[in-house]
Amino acid sequence: MHQINFVMNLKGKNAIVTGGGRGLGKAVALILANEGVNVGITGRNEENLKMTVDEIQKLGVVAAYAVFSIDNEIHVKAGIESLAEQLGGVDILINNAGIGDFGSIENMPSETWEQVVKTNLFGVYYAAKAVYPFLKEKGEGDIVNVASTAGLKGGPNMSAYAASKAAVVSLSQSMMAEWRKENIRVITLTPSTIASDMSIEGGLTDGNPDKVLQPEDFAEWVRDILKMNRRAVIANGSIFSTNP
Repeated sequence: MHQINFVMNLKGKNAIVTGGGRGLGKAVALILANEGVNVGITGRNEENLKMTVDEIQKLGVVAAYAVFSIDNEIHVKAGIESLAEQLGGVDILINNAGIGDFGSIENMPSETWEQVVKTNLFGVYYAAKAVYPFLKEKGEGDIVNVASTAGLKGGPNMSAYAASKAAVVSLSQSMMAEWRKENIRVITLTPSTIASDMSIEGGLTDGNPDKVLQPEDFAEWVRDILKMNRRAVIANGSIFSTNP
């Protein structure tokens, strides 16, 4: 009898989730903790991070947080290294931190436009660059880059957001091409609108749980992708609400 190994066990692995204090990041952090993964979360709001760490610890795993802004490379590198030390290494990076500012090209201040790109694009780059040496040394690992369907097709009043996410898609695919040779799976995800603080405050959705994708739907998907046999990688994927 061949032993059939359906899924990988994630128990005991160490993950870092950027923007893990609320929204999608928090949902992913909790679902990974539920699988026995030790989780480090990052963000700008220390209160949110502390509360989420408490919730993660209740699931019986090691949890830690680092406060920094994802658009500052020096702070990102120091924060990631501090989390790696507290967790005892890094196996998984969920590159989730991002901001959504919406407005017309005519009316959005250039500084706001630039900040969206700096946070959403450079943040993914800085975090991946900081985590990569840990994965390389280990000889394997996973990086999940959270882009958006907006990165596949722009639309009105989302030029900054869509452009930043299109760049994330290309950056992520380039990472995949470089790092798969080292057994690092780079996964580019393009979710459609999910009911989170960002999308509800931005007026993109009312967040109705009967119809609109919820953060836990996204989190379950990420968990299932990570549990696939290491010889397989979901290079690109989109998730939509069925009938919003």
